[in-house]
Amino acid sequence: MYGRNDLRATLAPKSGKPAPTAFKRASYAAFYDTPPQQETASARTWLARGQTLIVAYSEVQPGAVFERRGQVDEYAVVLTEDGVEVEIEIPEGTVTASDKSIAFVPPGDSKVTVVKGGRILRLFTVRSEDLAAQCSNADAYAEPDPNVAPFEAWPDPVGERKVRVYSGNVAPEQGRFGRIYRGSTIMVNFGDGRVGPRAADNLSPHHHDDFEQYSIALDGDYIHHLRWPWISDSTQWIDDDHERIAAPSLAVIPPPSTHTSQGVSEGLNRLLDTFCPPRFDFSAKPGWVLNADDYPMPQPKDEAQ
Repeated sequence: MYGRNDLRATLAPKSGKPAPTAFKRASYAAFYDTPPQQETASARTWLARGQTLIVAYSEVQPGAVFERRGQVDEYAVVLTEDGVEVEIEIPEGTVTASDKSIAFVPPGDSKVTVVKGGRILRLFTVRSEDLAAQCSNADAYAEPDPNVAPFEAWPDPVGERKVRVYSGNVAPEQGRFGRIYRGSTIMVNFGDGRVGPRAADNLSPHHHDDFEQYSIALDGDYIHHLRWPWISDSTQWIDDDHERIAAPSLAVIPPPSTHTSQGVSEGLNRLLDTFCPPRFDFSAKPGWVLNADDYPMPQPKDEAQ
């Protein structure tokens, strides 16, 4: 159950999912405590993945360049803090993203050039096989998670082919959960975080039936609490997990584990949560997805046929 005043308690429950017969463990990547998978004079990049998503976390200086040729599907560039600036070029033109923001980059050729340094994230589906092979935890996904639904992209954006940039500094609004943006492949929720430890009597344990949650710790120190259900086959039971990991790091939280993340640092604790593909339940809440007019939801299957 969610904690006090947690708006996610208003989400409609999902039903009809067959009971699981086996589980996958969570996967963690401590970027602060491992060497980067890619390194140049102006950028250090760590790569980790889940079943559907690749997270590329980079510490960059001005002049760093990230180029994709023949990119298979849309990806996201996330500037996690103010003061960072990049130029994103595709054949149709160049746009600038600055301060806390997210850009959705269409498939094909693209180039990201850092103007003002800091930290950036690039988020790809695992269809980018060259990046998937470089991930620090690639071996963990040699066997797929039986509880994750097959990846299906959502519809293309409305209008012309271009890079779409959105600010992550939108003011909070009563009744709206976070600052949520979706593309055709990825959804991101910007959180403000909180200063000081999260109260132990106000956590928000919950589960997802058939999709992963990618919790990217940007600041602070976290304990990720996970519990898997018991099923009739006790050989598939998994012990509770209470993984303590600092920032920057990634936690890939598998379904249907009950989970909650507890910031424990005395300073700022801040997570960015992402999902691949976008979440239906968040998307169904009026006003929660800030760019919903640009990225339509899929038609129900019975209407699409």
